[in-house]
Amino acid sequence: MNRGVSDLAVISGEAVLAAIEPATAVERTRHAFERHAAGDWAMPAKVYLDSPPRGDFRAMPARGDGLALLKWVTSFPSNLERGLPAVRGVVVLSDAGDGRELAVIECASVTSLRTGGAAAVSAQALAPEGARTVGVIGCGVNGSWAARCLAACGYGPGVCCDPRAEAAEALAAELGWEAGDRRRAADQDIVVTVTPGDAPVITKDGLREGQHIAALGADAHGKAEVELQAIASCRLFCDEWAQASAGGELAHAVEAGAVGRDDVTQIGEVLAASADGRTSAEEVTLFDSTGLAIQDLAIAQAVYEAWRDGAVEAPTVSL
Repeated sequence: MNRGVSDLAVISGEAVLAAIEPATAVERTRHAFERHAAGDWAMPAKVYLDSPPRGDFRAMPARGDGLALLKWVTSFPSNLERGLPAVRGVVVLSDAGDGRELAVIECASVTSLRTGGAAAVSAQALAPEGARTVGVIGCGVNGSWAARCLAACGYGPGVCCDPRAEAAEALAAELGWEAGDRRRAADQDIVVTVTPGDAPVITKDGLREGQHIAALGADAHGKAEVELQAIASCRLFCDEWAQASAGGELAHAVEAGAVGRDDVTQIGEVLAASADGRTSAEEVTLFDSTGLAIQDLAIAQAVYEAWRDGAVEAPTVSL
């Protein structure tokens, strides 16, 4: 295969998932948070382009380790009613030194790996020592990868909950966990929420001391998975303040005046040891994950390296 300067790899989602194991996704996601916290990786703000009445487009750029990335992704939730994917998109990876396009990578697979990786990194950084059991509320594609990444890091057993019983049961069978209702899932040591965010699934009366909550589903303005009173009971963390406060789980608490910038710590600062994480075994920690372009870059970098080293088969085109 000619891999000269004009070759552009076109890498499918199937190839991405074959190349990157859950443990690698966790490791690469941690690396992204650390490099961004150190100021080594750049990430301009996510751009939203509304497409009324059904959805929106999102452009997410990042640069680091000699690479530049643009993720172009859609969110059209009503597509599911029409038998179409709710989320589609591509990642374009370029050489940051000379601007050459290096690869076009299917988007959903990258998103799943970095979403799952973020959930596991947050548990490693913020859950109390000895925390093991997992509750997954929302067992779709991204919820499933969150569970796989947590399992790869030694967490479990877990309880899988989803309105679609077959989805919860399939994930539980795959991991050797069990399917259960929302209340049982929400009672575990580590609770991951990956729902559409149109109704709270975590309530104040359902919290118990020492839990860690990873809220992954609220990724745009108006979405929320955690009751406002529950947020007020937690020690708060996020992936990136500007994005989380505008369209993540914390956004409705910010709008209500219940949460301000000084109340929230970015997880990269915890990983870099420049800020405190959990301060007691009893407090409840909440990590608001909105999904960052630096995380996409970390996964895309790993995928490109696998292709370059011959571990991934992908067609090439010349531009």
